[in-house]
Amino acid sequence: MHIDSFVSRSGRWSRREIARMIDAGRVTLNGNGCTQKCLVDDDDLVLVDGMPLPDRPPFVYLAFNKPRGITCTAHPAIEGNIISFIGYPERIFPIGRLDKDSEGLILLTNDGSIVNPLMKMEFKKEKEYTVTVNRAVSPLLLAGIQKGGINIRGKTTSPCKAVQTDDQTISIILTQGLNRQIRRMCSAYDYRVQTLKCTRIGSICLHDLPIGKYRPLTSEEIQQLKKSSSESQ
Repeated sequence: MHIDSFVSRSGRWSRREIARMIDAGRVTLNGNGCTQKCLVDDDDLVLVDGMPLPDRPPFVYLAFNKPRGITCTAHPAIEGNIISFIGYPERIFPIGRLDKDSEGLILLTNDGSIVNPLMKMEFKKEKEYTVTVNRAVSPLLLAGIQKGGINIRGKTTSPCKAVQTDDQTISIILTQGLNRQIRRMCSAYDYRVQTLKCTRIGSICLHDLPIGKYRPLTSEEIQQLKKSSSESQ
């Protein structure tokens, strides 16, 4: 296991914080300085500022129904950040992102060992959205979203599933994680997104979770989350 993953298991620091501490020489491995590429076994001695790692708190895995206006960041200086809004008693952080103007399902955890692998899955894992646009959905818009090929900041959208469910509403399933992808796909056909709600990430569904509330993942959902993480490494 890489040393940043090893230290992240304590649940005290983010991966970025750990990287900075390693680069600053605050983390030692068996009494020696180390780099982020160093590998660690369970019987190695890892110290931070000369002190043993704190005991790891129990792992937390949450599904949260994010309201509009909340920013998916753990940075405390940003007003309306998701961590301050939830107010969970343990340190947690979001997996992935859902833009400020969108709502719906996002996952949070204190298990740093799964976050980076799952972020790599942004371009593979299905995410389902309910999208309402500002006027009647046209066959051109629906076909354009389905076939892909839309340029978003130098990257091209892949074909995806899109089904019209109402006059101005589409159900869209993505396997990419391009920035503001759905909004930009609609904009390419002169549509404006009015509401965007994430209802499913992989096998984890929002169901009837009230907006602004969270729930612990079930054991089956956690198992699937960890399976996805291991498959991406």
